[in-house]
Amino acid sequence: MRAKSDFWTIFTSTLLLVVVAGCAGSSTPARRASGASGAPAAAWTVGSEGTLTIAPMLAEVTPAVVNISVRSRVAAESNPLLGDPFFRRFFGVPEEYEEIPEREVVSAGSGVIVDGEAGTILTNHHVIEDADEIRVTFQDGRWFAADLIGSDPETDVAVLAIDASSLHQVQFADSDRLQVGDFVAAIGNPFGLGQTVTTGIVSALGRTGLTPDGYEDFIQTDASINPGNSGGALVDSRGRLVGLNSAIFAPAGGNVGIGFAVPSNMARNVMRQLVEHGDVRRGRVGLLVQTLTPELADAMDLPHEAGALVSQVAPESPAGRAGIVRGDLIVAMDGLPIRSSADLRTRIGMLAIGSPLELTILHEGAARRVRLQVVAR
Repeated sequence: MRAKSDFWTIFTSTLLLVVVAGCAGSSTPARRASGASGAPAAAWTVGSEGTLTIAPMLAEVTPAVVNISVRSRVAAESNPLLGDPFFRRFFGVPEEYEEIPEREVVSAGSGVIVDGEAGTILTNHHVIEDADEIRVTFQDGRWFAADLIGSDPETDVAVLAIDASSLHQVQFADSDRLQVGDFVAAIGNPFGLGQTVTTGIVSALGRTGLTPDGYEDFIQTDASINPGNSGGALVDSRGRLVGLNSAIFAPAGGNVGIGFAVPSNMARNVMRQLVEHGDVRRGRVGLLVQTLTPELADAMDLPHEAGALVSQVAPESPAGRAGIVRGDLIVAMDGLPIRSSADLRTRIGMLAIGSPLELTILHEGAARRVRLQVVAR
């Protein structure tokens, strides 16, 4: 028994030394809009009691995640019988009675400061939709009235601005570099409880089908996301923004470990256009495509099992001029594989008008590359 105890003592001490060595030197000063450089500290560090903690990383990030409260007016539910003069006389309702046409509602969500000098905040479109008044509240209790810079319902991204400077901000990460299994933390204001942090991993990438008419490339995570978390930050182990918490799969009405976030690259692209134009100006290349299924692949004797199958090409469009025809299979865009028609639609939809792109096409069994340019719709 003594030998077993000594073994575990030696093993634990060695493990602690390895952890300390791995974390040593990883901490950097908090990044503020005033120009401090460097990324936040690595997530896992050793606390004062020798326990693993992510508190130092969160201390740098959480001041940049805010609560957003929205006041709006919605149509009041009316009783149709009140519109009947006979009913009103019978029940003694005054003739001068007027129904309240609207009622005021207050809702809440979250947001993340991405430019501390300009006071720029990213959140979800559905958080601020139809808002008459938007208020941003900080972790320390300060609040500011916010202006809506622009909103894009098709990606569920909105940009706000507040009249403040030298604020904490969260750095962007390259969400295209995410892998299933990467550590993530979700920060927001679930159920109006106040700022809350949950942790998990990236469960899946490239999720689609939640909003058929939108542009989707969701990150799926098991970090708990609940009502009120919408628009909050999904950060990686270094405290960098990898996504905007946006939706949950909730058959029971609450979190079941399936949450979705808009990738940071998509959010940053949309933000750039909203700040510059006030809206997102999407173009086209003149293609109508459908997702390649195993059944279609077998029927058409195609070697691939994923891609976007061309079903229609608009005449005199960039695609038509490039020689793309019905039945061609698009398997890659700019060197990256195309998984489905939604994948292709989203990636083209994120390009500004005039942007060049390269498609890899499988035409009659032979692969070829074509260059196109996105044009205005």
